[in-house]
Amino acid sequence: MRSQKRKELEGRLGAWFFRRIQRWVEKKDALQAEKAGAKLGRFIYRVSKKHRNRALANLELAMPELSIQERERIAKGVFEHFGMVGTDFMRTMKRSDQEVIDSITMEGFEHVESALALGKGVLVITGHFGNWERLGQYARAKGFTMHVVARDANDSKMNQIMMDLRGHAGLNVLPRGNAARQMLGLLKDNQLVAVLPDQNSSETFVPFFGKPCGTVQGPAVLHLRTGAPLLPSFCARVGPGKYRLMIKPHIQPEPGFDGPEAYTRAINNAIEEVIREYPEQWLWLHDRWKSARRAGLL
Repeated sequence: MRSQKRKELEGRLGAWFFRRIQRWVEKKDALQAEKAGAKLGRFIYRVSKKHRNRALANLELAMPELSIQERERIAKGVFEHFGMVGTDFMRTMKRSDQEVIDSITMEGFEHVESALALGKGVLVITGHFGNWERLGQYARAKGFTMHVVARDANDSKMNQIMMDLRGHAGLNVLPRGNAARQMLGLLKDNQLVAVLPDQNSSETFVPFFGKPCGTVQGPAVLHLRTGAPLLPSFCARVGPGKYRLMIKPHIQPEPGFDGPEAYTRAINNAIEEVIREYPEQWLWLHDRWKSARRAGLL
């Protein structure tokens, strides 16, 4: 009971703190918010030993060929990047569709057209990379509704804040717990459904950066059940207030494997490829290989 009360108090304080920063950030333009976010990220890098060490440990596991100095440089960049993404997200209510359109250069729209032409819906594969929140608002600004599967925040007040911001950006959020039936219906209606399958899981273990990694099978299973193409899409930051939206060709199964595993391996490969191109823009401070360690695979 004491632990539950402590979590509730932490949740209320977290929501209050978020609102205070949000009101401050909303007074700034996009570039000013980025600078503030980068400064906040550098501060968190210095004071949060737990997350700093996790990012460095993940980088050592995934990219052992890099020097210690290079991994430290990337880790600092990760905190700066997510500080900027965080303050940009806080500006959602002030961020116009035109601002988002002007900030993004898109590559590969023909892959969206070919996917929708199949009439089976589209499973948009992205991750906690770059600025995935702008990806959703860009889709809305271009006339598409993006449905996204997301885990609820632990605190109800913080969860409502997140839902309000994402709703304002045009995202229809499907709670992870009971999303499967809704996803099937949306795909049947030829809608875009985004999933972020780059978080720790214990469903199956397939390579990620050459190491066994607990990974969800849901996107692969849905693809095999519905025929909805798997469309990798990533929104990378390429400069102050500027982004590159990369829409890749439909994911094909990895040769030599069958069923969901073949597609799950290919999904991990697609996510790994874009992370290697922009290593500072992925959430290295998440414990991605936790289940693999516990299973004795590392």
